[in-house]
Amino acid sequence: MDLDSDVLWAAFGLMLIVEGVFPFLSPSGWRDRMAQILSLQDGQIRFFGLVCLLAGLFMLGVFG
Repeated sequence: MDLDSDVLWAAFGLMLIVEGVFPFLSPSGWRDRMAQILSLQDGQIRFFGLVCLLAGLFMLGVFG
């Protein structure tokens, strides 16, 4: 896979689009979810981050 700057900028752009949909469509729901996340323990947040990293690596391996 040839990773040039265009692909990197496209990936960042898509990430920002996905990250911006929920707060745009439901700001109060987004705020409530953030409050729930803030109440989690560090280990719980770290586990969720690990799951996201592994899922991303898996997707890159399968689809990339």
